[in-house]
Amino acid sequence: MNRIVHFEIRAEDPERAAKFYREVFGWEIHEWLIPGVEIKDENRYWQVTTGSETEPGINGGLVFRRGPAPAEGQSVNSFVCTIEVPDLDEHIDRVIRAGGRVAVPKMAIAGVGWLAYCLDSEKNIFGMMQTDEKAH
Repeated sequence: MNRIVHFEIRAEDPERAAKFYREVFGWEIHEWLIPGVEIKDENRYWQVTTGSETEPGINGGLVFRRGPAPAEGQSVNSFVCTIEVPDLDEHIDRVIRAGGRVAVPKMAIAGVGWLAYCLDSEKNIFGMMQTDEKAH
């Protein structure tokens, strides 16, 4: 099988998006710099580390969006990543405090857990899942 090994988040303001993801999930995000090389703004790249290499999951990147943000109410037209969290309610609060908002409220996925979809500071949609086999 072929596995997803990297993701990229598009952002009008990558520094704002980096701040959002640091505050909500505690991710490490650092701009990738090449000594002695000046990189144009549109080509700048931030590396995103979502966890330890010993844990399941993937890391990714953050880049400038090259076009308009998704329109309000637009249907999803890309991959949506879902992040596992230990406490969904707490993380929904973090999203709101960090400048994001809830797109689809918390719902039970029977026998699996609790799921919500949110928008980040750049209007990108993502999911958050709290595992709970007793959810119904």
